[in-house]
Amino acid sequence: MRDEEKDQRVRPGWPRLALGALSGVLAGFASLAVAELVAAAVRPQSSPVIAVGGASIDATPAPVKDWAIRHFGTNDKLVLQFGILAVLAVLALALGALAVRLRRVGAAGVLLFGVVGAAAAVSRPDSTGFADALPSVVGAIAGALLLYVLVGRLTMARRTPASASGAVAEEAGDNLPASTESSGWDRRGFVLTAASAAAVSAAVGAVGRSLNASGGQDAIASRRKVVLPSPGSPAGPVSRRVGFRVPGLSPFVTPNGDFYRVDTALVVPKVDATAWRLRIHGKGVRHPGVYSFDDLLHRELIERDITLTCVSNEVGGPYVGNARWIGVRLADLLAECGVKPPSRGGPADQLVSRSVDGMTIGSPVEDLMDGRDAMLALGMNGEPLPFDHGFPVRMVVPGLYGFVSACKWIEDIELTTFGSYDPYWVKRGWARKAPIRTESRIDTPKPFARPKAGTVMVAGVAWAQHRGIDKVEVRIDDGPWQEARLAAEDTRDTWRQWSLPWRAAKGGHTLTVRATDRTGAMQTDKRTRTIPDGASGWHSVVVTVE
Repeated sequence: MRDEEKDQRVRPGWPRLALGALSGVLAGFASLAVAELVAAAVRPQSSPVIAVGGASIDATPAPVKDWAIRHFGTNDKLVLQFGILAVLAVLALALGALAVRLRRVGAAGVLLFGVVGAAAAVSRPDSTGFADALPSVVGAIAGALLLYVLVGRLTMARRTPASASGAVAEEAGDNLPASTESSGWDRRGFVLTAASAAAVSAAVGAVGRSLNASGGQDAIASRRKVVLPSPGSPAGPVSRRVGFRVPGLSPFVTPNGDFYRVDTALVVPKVDATAWRLRIHGKGVRHPGVYSFDDLLHRELIERDITLTCVSNEVGGPYVGNARWIGVRLADLLAECGVKPPSRGGPADQLVSRSVDGMTIGSPVEDLMDGRDAMLALGMNGEPLPFDHGFPVRMVVPGLYGFVSACKWIEDIELTTFGSYDPYWVKRGWARKAPIRTESRIDTPKPFARPKAGTVMVAGVAWAQHRGIDKVEVRIDDGPWQEARLAAEDTRDTWRQWSLPWRAAKGGHTLTVRATDRTGAMQTDKRTRTIPDGASGWHSVVVTVE
């Protein structure tokens, strides 16, 4: 009988292992909840999920990043965070089950994950130091203690003479005193402790999440106070002729709420404009400067309609949009600091812009100072920049993909050379220079649409920023190319709408579009992926006419 009881004590049954696994999940939940609350006192980016997520993004190979953007779009960050939580849940289950037999080892495992989170937090480019490790450390201690207590309820035993249980105590190690043996466990105590822990953790986590979500009040207040002045060089009014009234066609101006967002920030930085500063320094900068937001706001501003495109945009993809930007001409600011382009003897050929979250983006100095309307943008579509799009200041450069130009939440500009420094994306296999390719897209009819037979309007947009679009052609199945009607051009830095009425016959059809830019270069039919310098190919949709 003693041997049987000993075996049950050392090898707990499935019900108790399952409750141990549940204890691990509760401990993990408590750990993350406490960490979230502590992060609210430190900064949201120090949360272990955010810190580990950021480190995961940095370590992810470029093709995997590209795959995630294609399949999940702007939800890629949410999917990543859910993935991290799922992995943590599985590990918590394993640690909880392990703790039923090795109580201290299970608790130590929770502490180890705290160390991993702390290391990730302090290693981030925007880390503020040891303080960023506190959420992970404090959360892990809370989780480890809870797991230790819960498993203790599962291994609770009554006193028996030491002579009868010495062998059991020797086998159980630190889990049982030398004078105890297993005769059941504290069911009521476990249930009460587990339920209380779950309720308290949920409350703590909700408070922490709420505080983090409402954080950055100074930044929010500073944005509300911004009044954009009238630009010294305003954009002309948008003519009605730049747009067609075709249902399903992208509007000429993309509303801020619909404008694409592709970046690596799991938490959108909220920067106080009154405390923000921009530093300009580096190779060939004869007069280094530091500028406040008010300094830029009171300079002569330019206003321009500019279409931006993300290099992750697949052929026919959604990561392109057009907005009216207002800001400071970047070439003027650089010239004021004594910077010369390479064509005029300047020693620096690369401008590295740094974001408050540590992102680095490299841009060709020659392109920024060749007369195009490259700017440090302060406003977008008549309002201060939204936080998602870089408030208080971001770069906007017509004709270059965003990964080599469009630094959001910018705080530092360094002049250097392409040979001496590789920015974030270049280190991950992307190109150093990336002018936007000539591309076109069919917006309507949508893929696999089922329009009625008769006249069907085929319409979309085409772009070749800083070169302009000269012609768009559409082909039905394997028929001849037909020239589409182009809407009026606003500027060569914006996309153009196009349309073609099609006499659609019943059956399945493939519609294909191609564009020709102002230099005479036709959009290539050669299909390439987005890496390393942008996708290419003709966009096609398949429809069934009824």
